[in-house]
Amino acid sequence: MEMIFILALPVACIAWTFTKEEIFREVNEFCVEKSTKCKHLLQRKFFYMLSCEYCFSHYVTALLLWATNFTLIYADWRGYLIAGFSIVWIANVYMSLYNLIRVDLKKQKIITQKEENDLPS
Repeated sequence: MEMIFILALPVACIAWTFTKEEIFREVNEFCVEKSTKCKHLLQRKFFYMLSCEYCFSHYVTALLLWATNFTLIYADWRGYLIAGFSIVWIANVYMSLYNLIRVDLKKQKIITQKEENDLPS
């Protein structure tokens, strides 16, 4: 059972990195723009899926399940379905926790910089 928590780690890492980090900023900006400006609904949804960490985590999970053949409870398609949604949920909990930590670290950095600037020379 603990394998599911391990499998959710790369899903969270890949989904977060692709949708939030600076290294993919141009790709993400392109996808965000296309998700609002494309004329066809399917095109807008496709590009939105590439810019949303929650949506993107479903596709990363599908790839991971295909690569590992990991299932939960059942050994057939139902096991893949249960495993898929479970991994997505856990990965998104990881990403939410990571986001909270990042926000807190940024807040502390801003407070520290403000305090250093307020100190007399």
